[in-house]
Amino acid sequence: MRAVDLIRAKRLGQELSDAEIRFLIAGLGDDTIPEYQWSALLMAILWQGMSDRETATLTDAMMRSGIVVDFSHIPGLKIDKHSTGGVGDKTSLILAPIAAACGVPVPMVSGRGLGHTGGTLDKLEAIPGFNVNLDLDRYKAVLEECGMVLIGQTKEIAPADKTLYALRDATATVESIPLISASIMSKKLAEGIDGLVLDVKTGNGAFMEKYEDSRYLAETMVAIGRGLGKRMRALITRMDQPLGDMVGNSLEVAECIGCLRGEGPADLIELSVELAAEMVLMGGRAENLDEARMKCLATIDDGSALEAFRKVIAAQGGDSRVVDDLSVLPAAKKEVPLIADHAGFVAGLLARPVGVASMLLGAGRARTDSVIDHAVGVVLHKRLGDRVEAGEPLCTLLVNDESNVPKALKMIREAYQFAESPPPAQELIVERF
Repeated sequence: MRAVDLIRAKRLGQELSDAEIRFLIAGLGDDTIPEYQWSALLMAILWQGMSDRETATLTDAMMRSGIVVDFSHIPGLKIDKHSTGGVGDKTSLILAPIAAACGVPVPMVSGRGLGHTGGTLDKLEAIPGFNVNLDLDRYKAVLEECGMVLIGQTKEIAPADKTLYALRDATATVESIPLISASIMSKKLAEGIDGLVLDVKTGNGAFMEKYEDSRYLAETMVAIGRGLGKRMRALITRMDQPLGDMVGNSLEVAECIGCLRGEGPADLIELSVELAAEMVLMGGRAENLDEARMKCLATIDDGSALEAFRKVIAAQGGDSRVVDDLSVLPAAKKEVPLIADHAGFVAGLLARPVGVASMLLGAGRARTDSVIDHAVGVVLHKRLGDRVEAGEPLCTLLVNDESNVPKALKMIREAYQFAESPPPAQELIVERF
C-alpha cells in the first residue's frame, strides 16, 4: 500500500477502503507518510468529497490516534455540547454549569478562536489563573469533583486531528464538510462522552453561511456519532447578528455570569437554556424537553448553576471571586462610542464584520500565533429591531491599542442596516433533529 496511489485514487473520485484510511492516519502518526502527501490528499478530499462510510472511518481512526478517555467510574451519562462557532457565541460558559447543576456530568474539550469567531478557551483565560491545560488525570479529577470540566485539546486526545487541523489551515482545505466533521467528532468522541448536542450555526457570522451547508454538516456529524454508538442531537441556529450584547473575552465572561445570575440578553439566555435542556434530556435527568427546560431554569433561579461555575473556576486554578466581583476581570483603558447619524430601526447587524472588528482591536486572532488582549472588545447597545435616534450610541469599543480603531468603527458602521420600520421577528432556532 502506497500513499501516492491513495492520493491518486481520491483525486479521481474513488472511495478509499477502511484499511486504506487507517493506513494513512497511522502513517501520519509515525511519520512514514510525510505532511506534503497528506496536504495533497486533503486537497483531493476537498475536491472529491468522502462517502459517509469514509468519513466515519476517518473519524474513528483519528479518535483512536490517541487515548479515548474512560469515565465509566463516574455515574451518569457524560454529555457535551459543540458549537461550530460564531460572534459572541459564549453559551458553553452558561450551559455547562446549568447541566452540571442538573446532575449531568459535562466533560468539555474546547478550542480557541481564529479569525472573526471567538473561542471558549480564550474566554476562560480572561479569568485570572484559570488553567485550561490540564493533564488527563486532573481532567478526570475535576469532572469527578465538580460535575464539569473545561479544557483544551491535550496531546493525548486525537493527536492526528491536531496535525491535520494545522495542515488544513495552511492548505486552504478548511471548508470540506467531511474534514470538518471528522475533526470535530474525533475530538469530542475521544473525550469520554456518551452523547453530544450540536449547535450548528448558519448565517453571515457562521463558517457555513448557507442553510443547506449547515444542515449537511449537522446531518454528517449526527450520522458519525450515531454510527459510533453515541446519543446525538443537533440544533441549527441563526448567526446573522452577534449572540448577546458583548463581543470580546472578559466582556463575554461578564455577560455569562450575568446570565447565570438570571440577567442578560434574551437571545443568549434562550439558546443556552435550550442547549442545556437538550443535554439534560439526553443525560436522562428529565422525561421530556419541557421538564428539562424547567429544571435548567430552576438552577438559575436557585443559584446552583452559578455555584457550579464558581466551583469549577476554583478547581482549575482561577480566581472564583469573579462570580461576585466582575472587576477581577481585565478592563480596557478607553471607551470609544460609535454614534448613530440618523434615526430608524436596526434592520440588520451583520455578525462577521463585528467579529473582525473585535479581532482588529486585539480580542481575536488573525493568525494562530496572535496574542490575545482579553480586556478589549465591543459592547452592542442597538441590535436587530431596536429603535435608534440620531446621536445615540450604536455600540462602544473598549480598547487599549487605538491603532485599528478607525478601521473597526468603519466596519461596524457598515455592519448596521437601517429601515423606517422594524424587521419581522425570526426564530433563533431554525431546526432541530
